[in-house]
Amino acid sequence: MINYRPIVLLVLAFAMPVLAGAAPRVGEPAPDFNGTDTSGKTWTLAGLRGTPVILEWTNHDCPYVKKHYGSGNMQALQAEAAEAGYTWLSVISSAPGKQGHVSPAEADALTSSRNAVPAAVLLDPDGTIGRAYGARTTPHMFIIDEKGTLVYMGGIDDRPTSDPADIDGATNYVRAAMADRAAGKPVAQPATRPYGCSVKY
Repeated sequence: MINYRPIVLLVLAFAMPVLAGAAPRVGEPAPDFNGTDTSGKTWTLAGLRGTPVILEWTNHDCPYVKKHYGSGNMQALQAEAAEAGYTWLSVISSAPGKQGHVSPAEADALTSSRNAVPAAVLLDPDGTIGRAYGARTTPHMFIIDEKGTLVYMGGIDDRPTSDPADIDGATNYVRAAMADRAAGKPVAQPATRPYGCSVKY
């Protein structure tokens, strides 16, 4: 008879670092964070109090991320968010040696080459911010209101594919959430299932 206990324990040992960062709950305070961007500036959620924030987990080598950046969809959403007064922070939680890990200079080059317009790109190679938010995929999106309350978390839209053709006709959950907030309404779909590549902790 095969003893599965060592196998189960081994799987749990590798899973625990990610599980330890269980996702926060919509309607509750979002986890504060202390992250450094590509220029060395420190960003904290507490320091952004009074301004709505969007967090986007990203990995430039992920086909799902390429779908939204290659089509210009993510950049358009970033521009809309900035126009509406949001602070958009792209977060890279890929560990050294893992897919998507980049240096500050490489991250800046990607931002420039893709004409992306986040307020900043936070480098999170030890996964501290990612685990605090329970970030599972790239992309994985979070919206935090002016008071620091999490009002949306989940996928960017309802088409969980890597095909850019599926962007047309998709319901963009982030855009819809911003529209609800602009109208003074509760976010109609505050939590959805994220899709994409796994975050490479």
